[in-house]
Amino acid sequence: MTSRLRIIVTGLVGLYPLGGVAWDYFQYVIGLARLGHDVYYHEDTWSWPYHPVENRYTPEGDYSATFIGNFFRQYAKDMEKRWHYLHLHEKSFGMDRSDFDGVARTADLFINVSGDCFIPDRLSQRCVKVFLDTDPGYNQIMLSERFAWSENVERWCEIVRGHDRHLTNAENINSPDCLVPQVDIRWKPTGRPVLLRLWDVFADIRPAKTAPWTTVMTWNAFKGKLVYHGVEYESKGREFEKLIGLPRRVRYPLKVAVGGVHAPLEKLASHGWEILDGPRATLTPIQYQDFIAGSKGEFSIAKHVYVAMRTGWFSYRSACYLAAGRPVVVQDTGFSNIFPTGEGLLTFTNLEEAAASLENVEADYDRHARAARAVAEEYFESDRVLTRLIEDAFRRDA
Repeated sequence: MTSRLRIIVTGLVGLYPLGGVAWDYFQYVIGLARLGHDVYYHEDTWSWPYHPVENRYTPEGDYSATFIGNFFRQYAKDMEKRWHYLHLHEKSFGMDRSDFDGVARTADLFINVSGDCFIPDRLSQRCVKVFLDTDPGYNQIMLSERFAWSENVERWCEIVRGHDRHLTNAENINSPDCLVPQVDIRWKPTGRPVLLRLWDVFADIRPAKTAPWTTVMTWNAFKGKLVYHGVEYESKGREFEKLIGLPRRVRYPLKVAVGGVHAPLEKLASHGWEILDGPRATLTPIQYQDFIAGSKGEFSIAKHVYVAMRTGWFSYRSACYLAAGRPVVVQDTGFSNIFPTGEGLLTFTNLEEAAASLENVEADYDRHARAARAVAEEYFESDRVLTRLIEDAFRRDA
């Protein structure tokens, strides 16, 4: 499929108007437009958005709409009039509702990134609808078990199965060691697109020798127990507990920008982690880029469900660190079956391996920084990732 397509991309930027969230979703939008397609961003979660400055959820949509508009004004001016934020399924920001409905009626491809947006009412019947799973393991278990503690779970499951194609960030899903349940859906692994040109300036500058290793994370635990075949799968807290003593094992500062609720901040600080408020540290897209650029590299854990199920999940955030020429040391979720590791991108499964990987990078930082950028160019460059995504969406045997 090489012809010019009319594409609608969804996301959660209005729901969570923060720098890192914007980069997660808008690199799809801008990247597809760069390939020559007629692209529009649409968001309709029917949920109160988070207001990061006031640290609360709000019934108003103005802050989110301004945030979305400012991003496109700064990074992709040709998209300034090509976005539609439908606040609480009622009030339109950006495009007029009638104008967006006209786009929906003539759309060729609808890409529901994260799958939390409603399918537009006026969407063309011939439009190919793609569910893009960004939370592998969790989503498939939810489709299988339909836990009552998950709000509107039956409606969500119906929406998921209402898509024509199902892509997933579980890049290891076709490997024998991956435990993600298939739930009678044919899942196609898909990558994370990064607009390298928007990270070039950072890749050309080395950080200070005293710069910390950093990450940005949301701590939130699941709202209930995620149990599949008698095994409980958890979020990030269980994995972080295994690494909590790391600052005492290495000579380099470790900084974590934490969002969400119930994070044991005092406990983390007592073990030597430098703690920042995640939303305030990365409030805008440029602050997020500056946070990454001011880092020696990324050190991060993953959700327990990603690790235990060997999903092959890899963070959009980590891909941005690599694009900025910052080495990444992260917990292996099975992606080592897919991507080369050892230079620029290093993995660990326990505290000792984590410390050794950090020491490895610090011993020859320039080599690892160059390798980090090379990994981004080979595996996350948006043209390559998004061309494959479109091919998979229209593949007859999908």
